[in-house]
Amino acid sequence: MNEPMKHGGVAAPSSIDETLALLRKADYVGERSLATVIFLSLRLGRPLFLEGEAGVGKTEIAKVLASTLGRKLIRLQCYEGLDVASAVYEWNYAAQMMAIRLAEAAGEHDRDRIEHDVFSERYLIRRPLLQALEPSADGPPVLLIDEIDRADEAFEAFLLEVLSDFQVTIPEIGVIRAAQPPIVVITSNRTREIHDALKRRCLYHWIGYPDAAREAEIVRAKAPDAPERLTAELVAFVQALRKEDLFKSPGVAETLDWAGALAELDAVALDPAQVSDTLGVLLKYQDDIAKMQGARAAQLVDQARAEVRTAALK
Repeated sequence: MNEPMKHGGVAAPSSIDETLALLRKADYVGERSLATVIFLSLRLGRPLFLEGEAGVGKTEIAKVLASTLGRKLIRLQCYEGLDVASAVYEWNYAAQMMAIRLAEAAGEHDRDRIEHDVFSERYLIRRPLLQALEPSADGPPVLLIDEIDRADEAFEAFLLEVLSDFQVTIPEIGVIRAAQPPIVVITSNRTREIHDALKRRCLYHWIGYPDAAREAEIVRAKAPDAPERLTAELVAFVQALRKEDLFKSPGVAETLDWAGALAELDAVALDPAQVSDTLGVLLKYQDDIAKMQGARAAQLVDQARAEVRTAALK
């Protein structure tokens, strides 16, 4: 087995239990299966590909690894039309033009010499992927390629070179290769399928919605100001809400936002009127809000209260 990688003076976890402890240290409540794939990703030096619904904690994994391992976090937010100039590098054309004019004004007319000078690293603007390949005092960074499913397939294909050899080619300079590969976390909300060629280079894990017990634990860790009864009832409500026929079910991020909002309103338990008034924290589409307001919200509040009472009697 490979030796544990060093991360800014901190050794990577040497076991799955240590990986779980690492997550807990950052108040990330994850399953053992997630800790296992993170452990293997760090040990084997393989990119980690995380899929799941929006708001279930995929992006947070990269942030947790960066903070607990003492690494720089470099984030590439993907979007339609993302290209090499935005993701890898581009030249500082304004500075290059200024340098050319100054050279000519100084009597320099050797075009080859001028070209060599202006296409040097001095005028290179490094974007996230190139930054992630460069050496750092803290060691290789955590590279987060967020929401890869939003990028075009052409850019997805370009990533194959980066993830296969951890290198990029700049025609005017040559190949830039990482001395030590970065820790790579790729996320996808699965708005489209990602090509198998990219997935084969990664270790894959699906992050689903948590069950009630784990979601309650997450709320206690991330929203400690929420009263215990409120936490139990709102988690039961959200769990029931995800079973409804909605355009977009609330993720864990929305649960935490709602817990914080209700705590700010001094709620100690769910109130049907207050739930209807704050549904916009949980649901992001008007049709979903309209469907759940009023009587249906009150029914789910009663159901949540009953579940909490039953659990308390066990």
